[in-house]
Amino acid sequence: MPLALLALAVGAFGLGTTEFVMMGLLPDVADDLHISIPTAGHLVSAYALGVVIGAPLLAALTARLPRRTVLISLMGLFVAGNALSALAPGYDSLLAARFLSGLPHGAFFGVGAVVATGLVAPERKARSVSLMFMGLTVANIAGVPVATLMGQHLGWRATFLGVSLIGVAAMAAVYFLIHPTHTPAPASGLRGELTALRSLPVWLALATTVVGFGALFSAYSYITPMLTHSAGYAEASVTLLLALFGVGATIGNLVGGRLADHAMRGTLFGGLASMVAVLLLFPVLMRAEWSAALAVVLLGIAAFITGSPLQLMVMERAAAGPSLASSANQAAFNLANAGGAWIGGAALAAGFGATSPALAGAALAILGLGVAAVAFAVDRRQSAPPATRERVIASHVPEAVETAHSS
Repeated sequence: MPLALLALAVGAFGLGTTEFVMMGLLPDVADDLHISIPTAGHLVSAYALGVVIGAPLLAALTARLPRRTVLISLMGLFVAGNALSALAPGYDSLLAARFLSGLPHGAFFGVGAVVATGLVAPERKARSVSLMFMGLTVANIAGVPVATLMGQHLGWRATFLGVSLIGVAAMAAVYFLIHPTHTPAPASGLRGELTALRSLPVWLALATTVVGFGALFSAYSYITPMLTHSAGYAEASVTLLLALFGVGATIGNLVGGRLADHAMRGTLFGGLASMVAVLLLFPVLMRAEWSAALAVVLLGIAAFITGSPLQLMVMERAAAGPSLASSANQAAFNLANAGGAWIGGAALAAGFGATSPALAGAALAILGLGVAAVAFAVDRRQSAPPATRERVIASHVPEAVETAHSS
């Protein structure tokens, strides 16, 4: 694998760290700015909103620019957003800075995935995407815990300054490790990117992302009350357990990338099916500490096995203009985050028990299997040669005529 993929992974590491670290810093930010924790929680939503809006918007605006230039510019916007977060004088300015920080997130992953697949042989495309995504999963193991500790001891502003430095390092890595000849401006331009989004298979692939990863976030958003109320862990142990989720996600990401290069559709179905099994077992696994820790790791593995296949499936269905569709898949991922958390919260609020969000997630994963099956059927029908389709139609004509005569 080319060293240039390391530059993309460094950027993904910074993006993953700043996305998830706010959850651990909410009490510190709330105390410092004299706001409630629920109000501080809007800072998480502001980042997600920035991702959803920025992913397709920035991908469209940069459709005719060289890809390396786009990646460096997106990291520059990321650095600015986090620096402004560190310097924000109050809640409103911090809210705006978090929104700004989220804008380049989806476009960087979307354009980065297209660049990554262009750096390797066709049979290694999924693995190249998984290596870029590894920066995101490793952020959950090391970046988020370290950044959280930094915020608790040096102040939350120091955390965002540190994340800005990661962005600067990513800009330098992209500049020095990715050669301009490997990232020319796309020939299709914005019109080609928009045309690719008119495809039904592309939208079915995006829907699979929303529903499939919605299953993950339905459970993961409420993993802390499951671990404390059901498994009996102390709240101080939750940070370590969330790092175990990152370990599982890293394993699943690497395994999924390797398997998807051999059988993309089979890997996707296998990942969704394993997520159904793991989530259905959550009520049992959460009865003891050791099995609850195992459940967290297994959830990470099952969920992120599907990451590379889903990204690659969207890009292949939009082959004429993959950057916009690839970025839209990151927006779909964040819609899954919001929607899954809402569905899991509804199950919890209905009084179905601490592990009910996991069962709601299992139902979403089953729905994801259904959407993936429909996408597969549509792909197979559209990819059939015209002559084959004509023979199929012709073979049914005599039957129809015979039926008409007999009636």
